[in-house]
Amino acid sequence: MTSPDKRTTEADEPAGRPAGETGSHAVTEAALFEAFGGVRGLVETTVPGLLFIAMYTVNKDIHLAAITALVISGVMVVVRLLRKDTVKHAFSGIFGVGFGVLFAMMTGNAKDFYLPGMLYTLGLALAYIVTSLAGVPLLGLVLGPVFKENLSWRKRNPGRKKAYTKASYAWGFILLGKSAVLFPLYFWGDTTQFGWVTVILKIPPFLLAVYLTWIFLAKAPPPINVIAEMEAEEEAAKAEKAAAKATNS
Repeated sequence: MTSPDKRTTEADEPAGRPAGETGSHAVTEAALFEAFGGVRGLVETTVPGLLFIAMYTVNKDIHLAAITALVISGVMVVVRLLRKDTVKHAFSGIFGVGFGVLFAMMTGNAKDFYLPGMLYTLGLALAYIVTSLAGVPLLGLVLGPVFKENLSWRKRNPGRKKAYTKASYAWGFILLGKSAVLFPLYFWGDTTQFGWVTVILKIPPFLLAVYLTWIFLAKAPPPINVIAEMEAEEEAAKAEKAAAKATNS
């Protein structure tokens, strides 16, 4: 498997021109890897919750479990900073853990450690579906800058807009399904059972959504690199200006 840095570099080449099936697959994989954080980002958002429920299962001490989860999130952010890596996924993880710790300590209910994440998941599911219905699929807004196409897919590349819409619906309904499992457990399930189910449901829905996104985008037309277009226009304007200046002199 190639490193994230290498994948990102590979994405730069085919994004501005028509690509064959192989090129389209490569750029889609690179963009998804960058946007969703890859394996490392998934680990950073999963491990704190795993440690919390593991600690709580052993000693039933909410405070100790919460502090352990918060500390490990902080350590992962520090490691990212020391290595000068991208920290957006680590920071999103520590903010989520921080809110979970706050909720759990305020209410004294271990289930509330997971409540902010559940509410975020439900809100995100609705955002995916609503923006798709509105004709501005959220996934296109997220991945457009990664592909260097910005919003060109809205009117200049209808095939990609259709793919972004399908993928956004996929994310929305997958996350709704996840919420449909977790919220009843939150209200009526056993605390330890609920915690483990929450952790288990962290990875499979995510992988399914990413896979479907990859399928839809890999079959879509290649992105239009509007950044390259703007740079080309600037170079043409400079050349024209230089030519005019040479003619006048």
